[in-house]
Amino acid sequence: MQVVSIISTKGGVGKTTTAANLGGFLADAGLRVLLLDFDIQPTLSSYYELAHRAAGGTYELLAFNEQRIEQLVSRTVIAGLDLVVSNDDRGELNTLLLHAADGRLRLRHLLPVLAPRYDLVLIDTQGARSVMLEMAVLASDVALSPVTPEILAARELRRGTMQLIEDIAPYRHLGIEPPPLQLLINRVHPVSSNARLIQQALRDLFQGQVGLRVLGTDVPAIEAYPRAATRGLPVHRVEYRQPSGRVAPAALETMRSLASELFPLWKEPLARVSGRPQHPHQPGSARHG
Repeated sequence: MQVVSIISTKGGVGKTTTAANLGGFLADAGLRVLLLDFDIQPTLSSYYELAHRAAGGTYELLAFNEQRIEQLVSRTVIAGLDLVVSNDDRGELNTLLLHAADGRLRLRHLLPVLAPRYDLVLIDTQGARSVMLEMAVLASDVALSPVTPEILAARELRRGTMQLIEDIAPYRHLGIEPPPLQLLINRVHPVSSNARLIQQALRDLFQGQVGLRVLGTDVPAIEAYPRAATRGLPVHRVEYRQPSGRVAPAALETMRSLASELFPLWKEPLARVSGRPQHPHQPGSARHG
């Protein structure tokens, strides 16, 4: 089971959109995917319609160490895509975990119960430095950080997200290696030369950093993403062909490229995703064990 935390200490960079669309794409490829919503503003929890709502969510998972899947896991209408909803309405978990002896390692200790059921866990996090964020990173195989093509965003990335990775390095003494940090340049305006210049500047800025990679795939700023969110669908189902005259590729190709770059092991099933229209309740391709 692969565990990916989608992180940034800056809000509004597209973490939830990335989590929802990656999860939907990989589920349509036949993989068993679980979304964990750790954001106190539970946008991911309401992104997709639910076919079944579990009694509990992240509060029961982390406050009570709940391990009964039926109590924690809700099912979305996207076949193969499950969700643990954010239900920490009063924002108590950060304080609770801060004072718990195992606070930053709790999720890492709980995840093995999910391994037989899922190929991939995607964790959406809050856009601020917190114990919850550190806990998510320490439980992950990879940390994926969307960054917008702005110099101020790059500075915040250095000051916040990259500092967080450095600060958890002492956990190596417990045999826990901080995950590699993958940067996803998000919301690139296809026809803006200024955005392209900044994008290249970001790549140059972070080139050669140990434990950090700027992904070759970038996500263009196209209206298909908000349109998909409005409809509660993965973006590759909404835009599976490149519109005539547009420079940016179809959302289907962007999501395929991103997923293939992050998960080369699953390249074959990812290549088969067509994005053809289907009813959201209709099962996708066969699940992978």
